[in-house]
Amino acid sequence: MKSIQTIATVTKDGKITAQLPLDIPEGEHQVVIVIDEKPLAEEENKQKKAPLKFSAYPVGLVSESLTFRREDLYAND
Repeated sequence: MKSIQTIATVTKDGKITAQLPLDIPEGEHQVVIVIDEKPLAEEENKQKKAPLKFSAYPVGLVSESLTFRREDLYAND
């Protein structure tokens, strides 16, 4: 059994179209469909928010002599 999350299109006559991964073999399959009660476009319009803005915060090095070179971090002592 395989669980797939995808977006499906439902037509007025009750037919459903969905894109599946290519590793699903062609033919008839038994499927379980869970439908949200609100169409996706309706839900997207309500949830559109402005993107978050993050300020740059310079931290600098603790000491000029401190380095983070790979050779220093993984030195074999």
